[in-house]
Amino acid sequence: MAEYKKQNNTTNPQANNRGPKKPFQRGGRRPFKRGDRERDEFQQKMVDLARVTRVMAGGKRMKFRACMVVGDGKGQIGVAVAKGSDVAGAITKSVSKAKKALINVIIIDGTLPHEINMKFGAAKIMMKPAKKGNGIKAGGVLRTVLELAGVKDVTAKILGSNNKVNNVKAAVKALDSFKVTTAGHRKIVKTSDKPKEEVKDVNPSASASSSAEAPKDKQDDKENKEIKK
Repeated sequence: MAEYKKQNNTTNPQANNRGPKKPFQRGGRRPFKRGDRERDEFQQKMVDLARVTRVMAGGKRMKFRACMVVGDGKGQIGVAVAKGSDVAGAITKSVSKAKKALINVIIIDGTLPHEINMKFGAAKIMMKPAKKGNGIKAGGVLRTVLELAGVKDVTAKILGSNNKVNNVKAAVKALDSFKVTTAGHRKIVKTSDKPKEEVKDVNPSASASSSAEAPKDKQDDKENKEIKK
């Protein structure tokens, strides 16, 4: 019997070594490579995390509130606040909301176009451009917002309340206030207090003819007076 089994193994070498099955065949394993999923181009940072309670008829209901800032470092940034029954749920909700509320920030040579002051609630902030190589001179949540937006040289300061959520919203509102005249030319629109120019005559020829006719009328009046005398 042993000799018969050996003969069968020699005649059919693939009897025991059939090899792996096809990847998409029934029962086979599908190939998986690390990194197949698309990498998220946005970076996210948590600004504030708090536990909040809501008074209901049956008692108090506890939830978590998260404020997240999302940005790609190339001029896009978004901020959102969301609540959840647990910390992970609140963070996931706020990140998805922030990605839906992205804004485009105008950055010229790594800095802001001009100085700006913005207010949101009791929060008040100031931002002004800086020279190349100056870096980000800001503290707290303002540094987080400016880094995720992609601004490299700027000076910012918190002048009002220290509420993190309001300061973040004021910073995003300030960055969103810069406007462009056209999509192709980055010419910043800035209001000016200069007085309006006086309206000039539309028909200069008509005004010249009227001024030329005026001395003729005076001469005619003089001639009529002399004739009467």
